[in-house]
Amino acid sequence: MADIPFLDLPPRTAKPRRAGLTQVIDSGLPVDAVASLLPVIAPYVDVWRLGWGTAYLDPTAGDKVALLARHEVHACLGGTLLEVAWLQGRADRCLDWAADLGFPWVEVSNGAAGMPTPAKRRLIAGAAERFTVVAEVGSKDPAAAVSGAAWAAEMVGDLRAGAAYAVAEGRESGTVGVYTPDGEVREDVVETVAETVGPDLVLFEAPQKHQQAWFVCRFGSDVGLANVAPAAVLGLEALRLGLRADTIGLTRSRQAATAPSGP
Repeated sequence: MADIPFLDLPPRTAKPRRAGLTQVIDSGLPVDAVASLLPVIAPYVDVWRLGWGTAYLDPTAGDKVALLARHEVHACLGGTLLEVAWLQGRADRCLDWAADLGFPWVEVSNGAAGMPTPAKRRLIAGAAERFTVVAEVGSKDPAAAVSGAAWAAEMVGDLRAGAAYAVAEGRESGTVGVYTPDGEVREDVVETVAETVGPDLVLFEAPQKHQQAWFVCRFGSDVGLANVAPAAVLGLEALRLGLRADTIGLTRSRQAATAPSGP
């Protein structure tokens, strides 16, 4: 964070951090565009996920991975690409390719291809030998039933299989999985997941500003959030630090806690 000595802000874990990660979703930005953004936003980004199968189509994906590494941001391969490779019996080839490009992180998901849980766990365990693995839980189908207990149980199993973090599905729209079709948080699901798994081990996909504000208000500045657009990174960090109206209560609470007592 930039040095702002005249403000009393909520505590925020510094990079490299284990909790409070911000994961960006990259929908196919050219490497030059990423290079122009990183000098400003890299201090606030932990993981940069090349969404879906965009890395497979981008001839400069390796350059992007290396660029992110120079800015101390972890590049992550999107889970949908690995699901497609699994469907074709080529998951190992996909992981070899990701390793050759220098990806340090990969996402393992089963929300699009319907991968059975045992196959997902085997893929997590194998990938964890070479990568930091984030394991996504939840279907991309808006009609799919959502159960907090089922999500929590799957997350616990994925973490035991070798995943470093679990991801709660919300998609880039913020209208499925952990959200209702109108974008509101399924609070019962979130509370069950947080109580069972622990909020420090979950990245909640939260592409919309009001969703991000809800999580910050509920769990504090160091809540893990994913599917953040590159252009929204500074705005999210402002939310985390109480520098927006939606979360200004965080700075008021901080002011009350640090105010001198007595006359």
